[in-house]
Amino acid sequence: MLYRGGRVRSPVSPFATAMLTDGDTVAWVGGEEVAATFAADLAGRPEAAVVELDDALVTPAFVDAHVHATAAGLALGGLDLAGAPTLTAALDALAAYARGRSGSIILGTGWDESAWPEGRAPTAAEIDRAAGGGAAGSGSGPLVYLARADVHSAVVSSALSARAGVGAGFPGWSGDGRCRLDAHHAVRATALASIGADQRAEAQRRTRSRAAELGIGALHEMAGPQVSSQDDLIGLLALARAEPGPEVWGYWSGEIATAVRLGVGCGGDLFVDGSIGSHTAALGAPYADRAGEVGTLHLDVDDVREQVLEATAAGAQIGFHAIGDAAIAAVLDGLEAAAGRVGRDRIAGGRHRLEHCEMADPDAVRRMARLGVVASVQPAFDARWGGPDGMYAERLGQERAAAMNPFAGLAAAGVVLALSSDAPVTPLDPWAGVRAAARHHSPGAALSARAAFSAATRGGWRAARAEGDGSGELAPGRPASFAVWAVPGELVVQVPDDRIAGWSTDPRAGVAGLPDLAGPAPRCLRTVVRGEPVFVADGADSR
Repeated sequence: MLYRGGRVRSPVSPFATAMLTDGDTVAWVGGEEVAATFAADLAGRPEAAVVELDDALVTPAFVDAHVHATAAGLALGGLDLAGAPTLTAALDALAAYARGRSGSIILGTGWDESAWPEGRAPTAAEIDRAAGGGAAGSGSGPLVYLARADVHSAVVSSALSARAGVGAGFPGWSGDGRCRLDAHHAVRATALASIGADQRAEAQRRTRSRAAELGIGALHEMAGPQVSSQDDLIGLLALARAEPGPEVWGYWSGEIATAVRLGVGCGGDLFVDGSIGSHTAALGAPYADRAGEVGTLHLDVDDVREQVLEATAAGAQIGFHAIGDAAIAAVLDGLEAAAGRVGRDRIAGGRHRLEHCEMADPDAVRRMARLGVVASVQPAFDARWGGPDGMYAERLGQERAAAMNPFAGLAAAGVVLALSSDAPVTPLDPWAGVRAAARHHSPGAALSARAAFSAATRGGWRAARAEGDGSGELAPGRPASFAVWAVPGELVVQVPDDRIAGWSTDPRAGVAGLPDLAGPAPRCLRTVVRGEPVFVADGADSR
């Protein structure tokens, strides 16, 4: 396949306009003069094709380094409450969705009471009433599971809590349909158990299809007994092998022996704490809006040390979900304790992961760099909940909130960064992630556009310890995994300082440009994974 007449983002040349692929590999990158020769040679080969790019941009495919494919697919095809402006609107949406679904479980996600004027979550009685079927609060109505935006807590109907065996005295149960911690795990497991294999596979297809439409060539699936199931992960991996679409790198947060047997990473969503929004992230000082509450630490230093040692003995990478500063400290203390047993080089060589790490202070950042820890981060979290008036400031106070998600500090320390969405917590949208990383609410924490793009592409492969074949860059001999974009406007190079003007547009600088992040997002025309087109927009066929 020859792609010509465009702009190719490649380390080979900042001015490349064409690229030739051979099977699953990039064979050549360069200019139009050589491309014309290739086009003439390919004209007599029926298995070859030429794609006229018409000035489109070709980049490495994106990697979303933290997703939950089934949950994201269910959200794409189910009840999405992320746009509900009020509690009343959310209940109205539930009522409309429930009509005609008698006897089937209702799964919803995305509500966020911190943005509602009512300032509270729905109750079980309100859910029962909105979903219909049975008297409110009777426990005989429909099964309804509505996950909060962070997916670390939920509200459920009376019938679902009864079926899950959750009630008075159950850890994390509030008595009015709201559940966190163990209660949340119990109701979520009951809800997901009602989904058949065909419905699960369709949700996974929906996620992979949506990812391909957005120029995503690989997904890191974060599975585990508290968020999905072994069957769910096995089915997704089998689907990814059998059907075209983004590659899937799996992680399992249950037993390390199981992860090794499945051939996937350990942990990923191995929970050390919860989330800021649900008041379950483990903090060193109490939440500003809930006196005395410091969240929940699920694993202590000894737990982390033993998990790391077991993974290291198996030659496996392990990842920990840690958002709060106390949780991050527990992980780093555990890694250092493990390093005391087997040596720092061996721990650093494992390239173990911290998922989210939103409250990493400067000392934690330095420790992460020394220990070779990868940070899988979600810039969309800052875009959605950051800022002086955002949910983080409400939960933590403005000073602590302003220090969250220190992307620039992590990058400056040499920590490998990989961008992700945590879908369905925030939508699959890689350009939005790049934009959010470069336009952080705290300017000193923002990445440059180039660094953000690298973290959203090559960083994902490095995070999975899968960059050995050169994935994430377009150059001869490297995998042909890329996306083609219609870009509104010209490519630009972000200047490092407002006092400097002009140098970035000088072609002598030899710096490849990117779409202007202040403008409309590029539109994906084509996504190719290891030489195989997995998405082609209407009107973008080869010719």
